[in-house]
Amino acid sequence: MSTFTLTGNNLTLQKLEEIVYHNTSVSLGPSAQTQMEKSQKLLEKWRKEKKTIYGLNTGFGSLSDVKIKDQDLLTLQKNLVRSHACGAGLPFSEEEVRAIVLVRATSLAKGYSGVRPLLVTKLLELLNKNVIPLIPQKGSVGASGDLAPSAHLALALIGEGEFLKGKIAGIELQGREGLALINGTQVMTALSALNILQAQKLALLFDIASALSLEAVQGSRKPFHAHLHSIRPHRGQKEVAQRLWKLTEKSKIQEKHKECTKVQDAYSFRCIPQVHGSSQDALFFVQKIIETELNSVTDNPVIFTEEKLWISGGNFHGQYLSQAMDFLAIAMTTLVNISERRIEKLLDSKFSGLPPFLAKNEGLESGLMLAHVTASSLASYNKVLSHPASTDTIPT
Repeated sequence: MSTFTLTGNNLTLQKLEEIVYHNTSVSLGPSAQTQMEKSQKLLEKWRKEKKTIYGLNTGFGSLSDVKIKDQDLLTLQKNLVRSHACGAGLPFSEEEVRAIVLVRATSLAKGYSGVRPLLVTKLLELLNKNVIPLIPQKGSVGASGDLAPSAHLALALIGEGEFLKGKIAGIELQGREGLALINGTQVMTALSALNILQAQKLALLFDIASALSLEAVQGSRKPFHAHLHSIRPHRGQKEVAQRLWKLTEKSKIQEKHKECTKVQDAYSFRCIPQVHGSSQDALFFVQKIIETELNSVTDNPVIFTEEKLWISGGNFHGQYLSQAMDFLAIAMTTLVNISERRIEKLLDSKFSGLPPFLAKNEGLESGLMLAHVTASSLASYNKVLSHPASTDTIPT
């Protein structure tokens, strides 16, 4: 089995998929370990110099003005994890947890959080031994990252969490390690990564299904001609048209119907490149956002070792990902909507020339009548689910 060496800068969607679904082992690269050690030593130096640093020797949130005594610093980190582990609902799946662990390890491995390499080593132990902590799905609002679900992961590292599979020995947190483990967008990022991977596969299947539907209704492939899309050259539109053209180029049905009697096909067939292509371009955009986030630091504060500087900021905010997921939901719902329309056309004998509802014995049999009703129901449900979530906010 191959081993992926984690540097903090080299995680791609394809590599995440391999690790999450195919159990590729992961190790911490030496350069990442060195950078983490530098960051941790600098933070410890500041602690000894009595510098006030958020999350190291202060309270949290609205309690940040409270200074914590040196003898209470270890307790501070443990209390933080315990108090924030208050998620609710069903647990994330095994694959989702593995993705969350990997993305958290990647962010810490970049060496901006002031934590020991031991934390990443323990996270990778979860992955390599396929140990699955129990992480409830509900509890994050995304504005300060994913505090509640991440705290449940942190509980597993200190030996107090619940596990769906296996178990590892806990460690004692030091410095600001409790905060570093729960701060950031790692849960959002992991789920978004799995979403885009699935969406990319589905988008290809939508193209293939539409080509088959075109064959069934003996539609024309002329709307996929390269000349048409060269004068409106959106990337997604051109790629979808090229794919549909290739999928239908050796069709015996198309060969028999070169001079199609229909002047034009219905929109749901003729406009496949424009509609599918728009969704495809949305997927390209979303992929770029997620790939950037996969290798980003979303902790607070962050430590710059070369400049001997720490900065409190807002990299933990999830707006990029929430808007990207809204965009993805809209793009996929669009594919579902036009697919439902093609199903309706396939079952309409006046349009398709096929038996009503594709029934062999029409009347005695209802064919796929209710299959279309189910498709319509799911399309309507998707419309509800694609209502933007990123525009809604509740102060906490």
